[in-house]
Amino acid sequence: MSEIDLSTVEVSSTADARGSACPGPLLEAKKGIGKVKVGEIIEIYSNDSGTRTDIPAWSKKVGHEYLGMLSVDGYDKHFVRRKK
Repeated sequence: MSEIDLSTVEVSSTADARGSACPGPLLEAKKGIGKVKVGEIIEIYSNDSGTRTDIPAWSKKVGHEYLGMLSVDGYDKHFVRRKK
C-alpha cells in the first residue's frame, strides 16, 4: 500500500462524533459507511481516545480499508475506504 496524503484525500461523507464517548464514534462510523459507495472514503471526527484503536480494528474486522488519522484542533479525523 502506498502512502496517502490524508490532508488531500477526497472524502464522500463525514461522520462527526466529537463529544461522543465510546461506543458513539464507532456507531457513527457504522452508520456513515452505508452512505458512501464502494471505493469512496468516509472521514470520522472524534475526540475520544478509544477511537484510535476502535476504528482501525472495526475496519479490518468488517473488510474496509483504514487509511489513517490526522489530529487537528483537539480532535482526530479518521479515514476509511469502503471496500464492500
